Amino acid sequence: MANDLTPVIVGVGEASERIDEPGYRALSYADLAGLAARAAMDDALSVDALAPGIDLIAAIRQFEVSLPGLVPPFGASNNFPRSVARRIGADPARAVLEPVGGQGPQHLVNEFAHAIARGEVKMALLVGSEAISTVRHLSAKGEKPDWSETVDGSLEDRGFGDLGFDKAFFSHGARTPINRYALCENARRARLGLDRAAYRLAMGALFAPFTQVAAANPHAMSREVYSAEDLATVTGGNRLTSDPYPRRVVSRDQTNQGAAVLLTSVGQARALGIPEERFVYLHGGADVTERAMLERQELSRSPAALLAARQAMAAAGVDVDDIGYFDLYSCFPIAVFNIRDGLGIAADDPRSLTVTGGLPFFGGAGNNYSMHAIAAMTRALRAAPDSTGFVGANGGDLSKYSVGVYSTRPKPWTGFSSEALQAEIDGWPAPPLTAPASGDGVVETYIVDYSRAEPTAMVIGALETDGSRFMARSGSDGAAIVQTMIDHDPLGARVTLTLDDKGLTVIHSLTPP
Repeated sequence: MANDLTPVIVGVGEASERIDEPGYRALSYADLAGLAARAAMDDALSVDALAPGIDLIAAIRQFEVSLPGLVPPFGASNNFPRSVARRIGADPARAVLEPVGGQGPQHLVNEFAHAIARGEVKMALLVGSEAISTVRHLSAKGEKPDWSETVDGSLEDRGFGDLGFDKAFFSHGARTPINRYALCENARRARLGLDRAAYRLAMGALFAPFTQVAAANPHAMSREVYSAEDLATVTGGNRLTSDPYPRRVVSRDQTNQGAAVLLTSVGQARALGIPEERFVYLHGGADVTERAMLERQELSRSPAALLAARQAMAAAGVDVDDIGYFDLYSCFPIAVFNIRDGLGIAADDPRSLTVTGGLPFFGGAGNNYSMHAIAAMTRALRAAPDSTGFVGANGGDLSKYSVGVYSTRPKPWTGFSSEALQAEIDGWPAPPLTAPASGDGVVETYIVDYSRAEPTAMVIGALETDGSRFMARSGSDGAAIVQTMIDHDPLGARVTLTLDDKGLTVIHSLTPP
């Protein structure tokens, strides 16, 4: 049986609105988060009964404040966690603002579950929100509401954290997450030996079941059900973004969503009268950081995330066959493929890989998506007692991974640590890199970026002289090379590299295999 200090989720809540639905109110970030927080406490017992007992509130950063120098167009709170606390009548001793990354919600659960077990925190409210859809909608209409707030009280601002973005990717044209994930995706396509059409269909087959889950989720931003062919076929409404991605298989960032999770101890929950049928236990977890992209031996995998998944399941005393529900972070297909394939889950396994509908369909609520996953997982496990759930939360460029394994079954708290695992990851050797590079090489992965008026390209490959890794971009006069990459599969192509006037490696010529 669980002892009095065993941490437990007792309440979860979500809030959302769509600009095309009746009753749309154009809620701010803090308003959406406040509604979600209120729903979480009502889910456990009631706001009035629980708000006074919250001694810690930890919040996830919005995308608008996730990079240095960004200025939110409608303003922002000087202390977002306390803005949310004010909306529910709470006055916690501690307020925390988490660093950037989609791993944040699960990392917060892991961190503060341990703090509760040590007796350092009595009740923690974890919360986040995004209103990107409303910001874009109102900005397009020329409206500019004032969302700025000034709230007194302490704030533990943990900064932006390690964003994990190598400047070399920016200078060579892979400026956005969709570009960098596409490099990993095409590396996986090369490893599997699939052509473009077959790989697009595989991505569509992966995500088609996600659309069915989203269609049944009242908080989903898209409720359209698509077939694998619908998702794979490039059309005017499903344009190519960065090869190999049609628009529908990448994270949907236009969302208005908030989610919250309420954590406390078994003893505190019982003392407050929270019914035990609300309890969901964290049986195991892990938090790791992958090597930087150019330091990975293989770009098509994130072995660190797999180690985290296995460690979390080992801590919980289960294996992959014991998991009844999954939510695998799905910003791009490669993030799901990495865990699914690495854990040996068959493509035709009947278990769903999402409980929300996934980031392309439910919505990629910024850094806060996995708070929604934890909320949905909590409800799923309550509805199926004795089952086990797995939440995998991804941040950066397949860079940071946090895992939680959950169940309604009581389990003695033993805690877990990822320090030894992280030390192992940090000790992995990096492949040799030549930068800048010139001479001849072979393309191992690439992107063609269609986001500009004229498509651009980038490749990563191995030099013929010594096998070292290089990266190169299409130059200012590289339109013909880009067109060749569009017309012919560039995986395995031979390239000749030169340096431009800025000293960057550019593709001088490319010969398809």
